[in-house]
Amino acid sequence: MVKKGQLAQWQKNMYALWLGNFATGAGSSMSLPFLPLFVSTLGNFPKWELTLYAGLAFSSTFLSQAIVSPLWGKLADKTGRKPMLLRAAIGMTITATLTGFSTNVWMLIALRLIQGAFSGYINNAYALIASEVPREYSGKTMGTLTTGAVGGQLVGPVFGGIIAGALGYRIPFFIFGALMLIATLVTLFGVKENFTPIKKDSQQAGQSAFAGIKNIHIVWAMFVSSMLIQAATNSINPIISLFVRQLMHGNGNVAFASGIVAALPGIATLLAAPRLGQLSDHIGAKKVLIAGLVLSGALFFPMYFVQTVVVLGVLRFFVGIADAALMPVTQTVMSLNTPPSSVSRIFSYNQSFQAIGSVIGPMLASGVAGILDYRYVFIMTTFLVLINLGVVTWAYRKDRK
Repeated sequence: MVKKGQLAQWQKNMYALWLGNFATGAGSSMSLPFLPLFVSTLGNFPKWELTLYAGLAFSSTFLSQAIVSPLWGKLADKTGRKPMLLRAAIGMTITATLTGFSTNVWMLIALRLIQGAFSGYINNAYALIASEVPREYSGKTMGTLTTGAVGGQLVGPVFGGIIAGALGYRIPFFIFGALMLIATLVTLFGVKENFTPIKKDSQQAGQSAFAGIKNIHIVWAMFVSSMLIQAATNSINPIISLFVRQLMHGNGNVAFASGIVAALPGIATLLAAPRLGQLSDHIGAKKVLIAGLVLSGALFFPMYFVQTVVVLGVLRFFVGIADAALMPVTQTVMSLNTPPSSVSRIFSYNQSFQAIGSVIGPMLASGVAGILDYRYVFIMTTFLVLINLGVVTWAYRKDRK
């Protein structure tokens, strides 16, 4: 029984995991905006080769993540989500630190591949809270938890840009490792999970993760939607600093400007996510999700025509509002349609789809940028958003039949 004015355990966990998400978001985003610039210091590469290696360095983490996430999710439903949070935090502490010592591009790619196999902190945080939060607070809580990661992704590129410009591209990786050590300690001492493992001989133990799911076609649509959201969002990352450098004609602090441009969507998402999550509790997730996709497509297309970093930054700020209506809402839809006994597996499958999107988007972008130009990446991204809109619309129309 929770006394009046006293926080329930799920609320205490949410605040602790918010800090862990913030540390993860800040650390991982510190180096990503100028990862291509770091790659360029590891060899003398022509444009097509630089964009290829930048795409591989970015997407390799998500490739291994896509492969191992279901295995971790299955283990989480047996052992609990807290051990998986600690596994992810400790794994990223080690791999992020080692990445800072990379001496060539293949060592960088290999370490990021290993990092992906041990990542998944934020998704496990979602799974733990989804299994505990009362349904009437689900949308708002998922939105609030999202602001932790997004807040980190907001400050990460800015401080990372300042640090990289002053001290070099390696230092942000060491800071990433230190932040994940903090996330490890916060999780260890701040999160308490009341987890009851499923007995091996029970009926639930032998069931598919999809058993008992309401509206299974909607859950699958959310998987595909998550993949396309990540593909669209992350397609920009391998080329953003290179595109900013092109717009600035190689003058000024490109790393800092890239960090600002990368961080601007986070400002908007940080402000909008809790409100849009709460709005989805009142008017339904469908309306918020579709509105977010329409807005996203309407913003990516004009980026093809930008001539200045300022205009690019303004458009990316508004993309952040669209982002606030996308990923948290898909997480809410899944949590409302999934029984607690399989929530970790369902969220791990979703993480795999997200990771696949984070591989597809950057690799497509690298190919498009290498063959055509950086600008054509925004046209490609617009098509991905339109496909996503079609998938979500189809799923909800089928639900009405």
